[in-house]
Amino acid sequence: MDPEELLNEGNNEQKKAKSPLLSLEVDLKFFSESIREVAVEIMVEGLSAYPIFIAHQHEMKIGEVILDKNELNSDWTIHASTLEEFIERGVIKKELKQRFIDSYKNPHDYMCVFAVVPEGANFVFFPYGKE
Repeated sequence: MDPEELLNEGNNEQKKAKSPLLSLEVDLKFFSESIREVAVEIMVEGLSAYPIFIAHQHEMKIGEVILDKNELNSDWTIHASTLEEFIERGVIKKELKQRFIDSYKNPHDYMCVFAVVPEGANFVFFPYGKE
């Protein structure tokens, strides 16, 4: 990092925070229907009432790959997982399970995305496109 970038902290952080998430929004919109199909399948098969999709640009060892950025020439790889796996692996603490469930949006209208960027990770509820 250049010294100028350190002095210009605020502006630089905004650029960094926006750019990967803007490309994530593009990918989520493009693959919305495929992701919805996987979410419905997870729920119909009784695997979980709380599907979670992990979006990342590096390597992740949670969930199963459903959209590989290298195969699809996109910016993000998407894995499918569940609340249960997140608790089992300690990503969500058992004592916070109910809080997560209470904030979880309707899985038929929104995908629950765990977006992983170099600065950290967070949950985002992204609306599916109109059918």
